[in-house]
Amino acid sequence: MRKLLYIIIMVSLVACKDSFLEVVPLGSQTAVTTDDYDKLMNDPAYYFQSFAGGWQEQTLMEDDVAAEEVYLIQGSQQMLRLFQWQDVIYQQQDQAPWAVSLWLEQLYSLNKIINEVMVASGGTNDQKRSIRAEALATRAWTYFQFINFYGKPYVQGTAGSDPGFPIIEQADVSMTNFTRASVQAVYDFIIKDLNAAIADLPVRPLVRTRMSKSAAEGLLGKVYLYMGKNNDALAMFNAAFTDLTGSDTRLYDYNQTLAPGGAFLPLDMMIGPSQGPGNNQNDLTEALVSKVFYNGSYSGNQLGNNGIVLAPWAAALYGASDLRLQLYTNTNPDLSPNTGGRLRKYGVQYSRMGLQLPDLYLLSAECKARLNDLQGAVGDVETLRKNRMPAADAAVPAAIAGNQTALIRFIFDERIREFAAEGHRWFDMRRQSVDPIFAGQVFTHTLYKADGTIATYTLQQPKRLVLQLPPTLVNANPGMSNNP
Repeated sequence: MRKLLYIIIMVSLVACKDSFLEVVPLGSQTAVTTDDYDKLMNDPAYYFQSFAGGWQEQTLMEDDVAAEEVYLIQGSQQMLRLFQWQDVIYQQQDQAPWAVSLWLEQLYSLNKIINEVMVASGGTNDQKRSIRAEALATRAWTYFQFINFYGKPYVQGTAGSDPGFPIIEQADVSMTNFTRASVQAVYDFIIKDLNAAIADLPVRPLVRTRMSKSAAEGLLGKVYLYMGKNNDALAMFNAAFTDLTGSDTRLYDYNQTLAPGGAFLPLDMMIGPSQGPGNNQNDLTEALVSKVFYNGSYSGNQLGNNGIVLAPWAAALYGASDLRLQLYTNTNPDLSPNTGGRLRKYGVQYSRMGLQLPDLYLLSAECKARLNDLQGAVGDVETLRKNRMPAADAAVPAAIAGNQTALIRFIFDERIREFAAEGHRWFDMRRQSVDPIFAGQVFTHTLYKADGTIATYTLQQPKRLVLQLPPTLVNANPGMSNNP
């Protein structure tokens, strides 16, 4: 699509001098018609990131993973620095994170669509408004990534002064000297975009790699939840579920797909379940909006996950009958046995970073629990669990179901059981760091050495809950403050 009738504007952070919005045209004709702008929204870079790596940084920094040294050292130095939560991840000579570079490239095109499609030739006004709404919602998703990479976790009392990320609304390559907006300003910008988009988004998108009404509503609910606005969040989650009624989006039932003759079988010695969303980037069954990054080892992404295993404390969260355990193996990447019996997540080569139905259920459950609707929260959690293990084992224990704090903790544990080693946990760690329920929590990593000893790394809070801005961004904008 990118080679049809329009220019894709590429942003080169590596070559930045006066601005990090330097452009490189790849075609010979700009977008003119409504159909041209519609094709821009079909760019595969919006929904599949292989070499870019997506949330690879988050995967390496989340605390539900440990590492085998003999395999970890085969990766890049950036990979090691991330796992150790070092202060400086990207050196002056390093390229910016590929995912961030790609999202900045996309930001130019999104701004172009938002600002120009309503005066494009051809097409109806409704078509133009729908395309613009998709671009607005996608820009909101992009900024949600930026603020959770580079801004502090949201705290109402300090968000107005905490440095966030530059807000860029124009597709203007002559703009220079960008400054960081506050965390509050970025969250307000995200909310504004989503509210402007929702009314014009399709209830049933042509393909779930593009934004729909339910996806934007779910994302807005997630934003509100991160801000502690639980009533507003629940209204959005309920709206998302309502707009999903009658759609093809559904939970896989692992009791069926992993049963003898099931759709995910046979198990492959290299990648586990032979089908399903973890090993088929085109499987959109559980997606509200599908955005995927390659999360396998050795090739395809910037950093890889060589040597990453499930931390023993996280492995202990699974019950023996939890079918999600079939996404793990006790072999190393070279298929040799892991002598410590530690588990490697081999059944998810493609991690989902858009918005998935399991995430929506767990976000809704957390929101209800915080509003003291414990019965509603339990119902949402058990809906997911009944599709991940035998029904007899899916119930939330009674002592937890009736205790608000215990239930919120259980929901966060369920998020680990569902999403371990895929990047989601990093966002949850950030939230927990400012949540009184989790006060005093310490995040650690364990490195298992070849000689049988271990090394332990402890994340410095709150400093290392944000990444430093890449040198290419700071160097291109003299005076832009960086994170410590």
